[in-house]
Amino acid sequence: MKYYQVDFKLSVDICQLSVVQELLPTLLADAGFEAFDATDMGVTGWIQQPLLDTETVDDVIASMPIEGVSITYTIVEAEYQDWNAQWEAEGFDPIIVDNRLTIHDGRHLPTLPADVLQIEIDTHMAFGTGTHETTRLVAKQLLDTPLQGARILDCGTGTGILAILCLMRGAQHAVAYDIDEWSTDNARHNAVINRVDDRMTILLGDSSVVIAIEGLFDVVVANINRNILIADLPMMASRLAPNGYIILSGFYEEDIEVLSQTANTLGLTIVSQATDNRWATITLIKKYP
Repeated sequence: MKYYQVDFKLSVDICQLSVVQELLPTLLADAGFEAFDATDMGVTGWIQQPLLDTETVDDVIASMPIEGVSITYTIVEAEYQDWNAQWEAEGFDPIIVDNRLTIHDGRHLPTLPADVLQIEIDTHMAFGTGTHETTRLVAKQLLDTPLQGARILDCGTGTGILAILCLMRGAQHAVAYDIDEWSTDNARHNAVINRVDDRMTILLGDSSVVIAIEGLFDVVVANINRNILIADLPMMASRLAPNGYIILSGFYEEDIEVLSQTANTLGLTIVSQATDNRWATITLIKKYP
């Protein structure tokens, strides 16, 4: 997975520095940025290379609601190979979701009761180990969603974890796609080690790849940023089976309103929502007579 590192330099009164350092990442998350670090006089953000739109970044800077702030930035290609080496050398500690699911890598094998579902994930730099709030939020919702015999669409699959969870809970088949080749390769690997690869189709590309897939889906999951969700919701709604569910995350709780408005125009209704550290998930349904 190839990322850009974007270094934002802030020219601002020292009394307002921490406020701007907290606000800027919130605004940039909607532009596709995935991670941030505060620096002495700025913020560093990381974004997948295909998602970087400098016009959008410029618009975010121009919309900064605090007066007297000047922001400049530089872009370099991130050294993702070093990140990958660290993940492969260290892995991650097991993650427990609602005491019903444990996500672990091949180096940290937990001893758990038989009724706790276990998923093994080797990351290879794809997003989605369960360490992020949004992955845990969607995973918890999927633990409470009827999945037996269901047909699943996983949008922006990352490591494949959400599709794999659905299949391990009894879904019949999952179609998963991602714009990043590292992610699709990693998702195939994780499907194999969790023994669900015979029921999982993994495609490289954006939402347009779904056009070639026939039939409707009982459950659609998408853990992506807000702007992509808004753009892709019409596709998701059009491919949803009667009384099926769309489970969305990858956005902040203050974004729920705009997503709800978009959903309503498509005949979709929020049936549940949850938050974790300001990140949010919503579950939508389109009821048929």
